[in-house]
Amino acid sequence: MKWIAFCAFALAALSLVSRTKDDPVTVAVQKGAQWLVSTQGKDGGWGQDGGETSYVRQGERLESNGNDVANTAVAATALLHAGSTPRHGEYQAALLRAVDFILRHVDESPADGLEITNLRGTQIQRKLGPDIDTFLTSKLLAELDGEMGNARANLHVRLALQKCVAKIEKNQLKDGSWNIAGGWAPILGTSMASRSLYLAQQKGVMVSSGAMAKVQDYTAKAAQPASGATYASAGVPLYQDAQALEQLSRTDKDRKENAPQIKAMTIRLGSPQHVMGFGSFGGEEFFSYLNISDSLHRTGGEEWEKWNGEIKAKLLKLQNEDGTWAGHHCITGRVAVTSAAILVMLVDREPVLATTGAKKK
Repeated sequence: MKWIAFCAFALAALSLVSRTKDDPVTVAVQKGAQWLVSTQGKDGGWGQDGGETSYVRQGERLESNGNDVANTAVAATALLHAGSTPRHGEYQAALLRAVDFILRHVDESPADGLEITNLRGTQIQRKLGPDIDTFLTSKLLAELDGEMGNARANLHVRLALQKCVAKIEKNQLKDGSWNIAGGWAPILGTSMASRSLYLAQQKGVMVSSGAMAKVQDYTAKAAQPASGATYASAGVPLYQDAQALEQLSRTDKDRKENAPQIKAMTIRLGSPQHVMGFGSFGGEEFFSYLNISDSLHRTGGEEWEKWNGEIKAKLLKLQNEDGTWAGHHCITGRVAVTSAAILVMLVDREPVLATTGAKKK
């Protein structure tokens, strides 16, 4: 497992290096990553609009002050996928500082409860759920597991990951989701929670099969047209589909069993109105696009090629001169949206591994 994961990081980094320097996607990703690193806080973290207050846009209404775990986790994940690891890469130092920031919060959090931070009311929490910090951290730690470069650091990450996994499992709702009250579209938080458990499981962490079965069952039921399960997606079908498509398409077996639902969701992606989600490009749209790209990439084919080309063209047009992307509603903060955009742009440069149950391309 560890060798496969190492190859994934190596191939991703090599893929970036192999592209021409003037390739539009490479240029866009580089500009976005450079902005993230340039605004990283002295404590290693990022907040809604940057890591240092001097970078916050004048007139931008902030839900909280200071740097938070969720924004830091998604920014670190973007740097990781942009080709830097804890062992090498242009942004190695920035990544390690971010990981230290995150691990401090996980270490200091109580064993009980879902929270890993005392900072409440951040923009990303208010939109994706009050415990999105835990879900994004768990996903990042699962990707970093075994990749830190030395035994002591690897153990620290593994213990922190196990702590997050236990928190997520213990606090799963009866319906199988993590649609915790307090978020505008917590269905996307549920997606991150489930994905983090799945990735941890692939790395050899003990994950409850019951928890995985419950969220799979929840998603299959919620994806039915007559389910009426829209409250957790803020009534936006794109968010619901983004969670369901990722959850129901992880393995060959999943794709066969859930073929009718997957087909229906894929057809809906042909509608510009559906893809626009809430009606404009907010952070929730960007995170939804990431789920969709990851899902379609596993299968490949014409539907993937069409989607990938169109969504990257949209994102290239939306990038600001300073290298950032900013949401037009809800999650407007540049850190989360820029990080999500980078991840979407890089999906087709990631290897599709056998450990995901997907076909290698």
